[in-house]
Amino acid sequence: MRRTLAVLMVAVTSMVALAFLVPLALIIRETAQTRAVANAERQASALVPVLALTTGGDDLGHAMARTEAGRHGRLAIHVKGGATVGASRAPAAEVAGAAAQTRASTVELDGGYVLLRPVALDGDRSAVIEVFVPADELNRGVLASWAVLTGVAVVLVLGSVLVGDRLGARVVRAARRLGTAATALGSGDLSERIHPDGPPELKAAATAFNAMANRVTHLLAAERELAADLSHRLRTPLTALKLSLDQLGPEAEPSRQALGRLEGEVTTIISAARRPSRAAQSFGGSFGGSFGGSFGGSFRASCDAAEVLRERLAFWSALAEDQGRPWQLVGATLPVRAPVPAGELTAVVDALLGNVFRHTAEGTAFSVTLHEGRDTVGILVADAGPGIRDPEAALERGASGSGSTGLGLDIARRLAESTGGVLRLDRSSLGGAQVQVWLRLEKASKTALKDA
Repeated sequence: MRRTLAVLMVAVTSMVALAFLVPLALIIRETAQTRAVANAERQASALVPVLALTTGGDDLGHAMARTEAGRHGRLAIHVKGGATVGASRAPAAEVAGAAAQTRASTVELDGGYVLLRPVALDGDRSAVIEVFVPADELNRGVLASWAVLTGVAVVLVLGSVLVGDRLGARVVRAARRLGTAATALGSGDLSERIHPDGPPELKAAATAFNAMANRVTHLLAAERELAADLSHRLRTPLTALKLSLDQLGPEAEPSRQALGRLEGEVTTIISAARRPSRAAQSFGGSFGGSFGGSFGGSFRASCDAAEVLRERLAFWSALAEDQGRPWQLVGATLPVRAPVPAGELTAVVDALLGNVFRHTAEGTAFSVTLHEGRDTVGILVADAGPGIRDPEAALERGASGSGSTGLGLDIARRLAESTGGVLRLDRSSLGGAQVQVWLRLEKASKTALKDA
């Protein structure tokens, strides 16, 4: 911006300077020429009284020597019917023509101008005074004046560039501060604010930025408080459920373990929600550890998907037996590496199986298939229920219908996308819905994933 303003100031000032200086330079040259011709006419007029008294060559020579033009050999007197005194440069025809006139005239020659001044004498006699004005005399002082004008133009241009640069620097500083503040706010520093400075437009932008930052801070604080409050409210029914399970004896040990994991997740949410604003990003990561919020980041751990599926199916098998649901686990005999932590995969499997139990009638069969490809690992959860009427809406959180929040599918989708994989909904061979979670092991194109 500063460079652009400098170029703009140079262009504008140069055009203004040229618009004034070019005519002024021409006027200076014309004035110098007029001054030189006027000086020659004065010298010629000084010889008129001498011609009125005498036309003798010696007398005229003495009078001519007293003038500047005469001393430099640039003066001549042409007397009609007599000899020419001095060095003449004008053509005879021009001299004869000037004698017939009543006012002085100029003739342009090589190297200058000649002034011809007619003088009427007594009787029918006349004379013409010739004064030669060389080019140097015509342009005396012109180059110096032009140099001064050029210097003034250069000073004006440099001054305008300096002023434009100062104005541009002020604008650039304010814009850079605003950009730096926006970057800091985007990186998670919610305390970043900017002092309004610069032109009115940038001041208004800085004021709007501060208002936006304050609003974002308040919204995030309210969201964290809401998440913490909702999570904290879960503690009371969880505590009551834990007391009830404690009275059931050893048979309820799997339920107690599941309840313990749920309490741990609630504690994680509350702790993350209570962190300061500066830790907004880590809050998202911790929250996602429970409900998929961290799936957008990169994972540093992997797990045995077959082992996770066997463990979760063993847990859900008790409820499936109570509801008379036939079920089947396919492909989980040998270890299969999945590029996600076991806890994250467990949350996804539980969410998908929970959907099966919530949205299908008792006695509905389901199956879980583990597929291992060259670049991908797929987990396919199928059921014999009514299926999903609108798969696209089901992938949008809160739009899956049937009283569901759509959070389970959203968790699975973000887990798959965190590895570069995809989540697909299809019709299962059992007649109901089939949820396919494809996890990418290495970099592969989306086409390869969809063809897997």
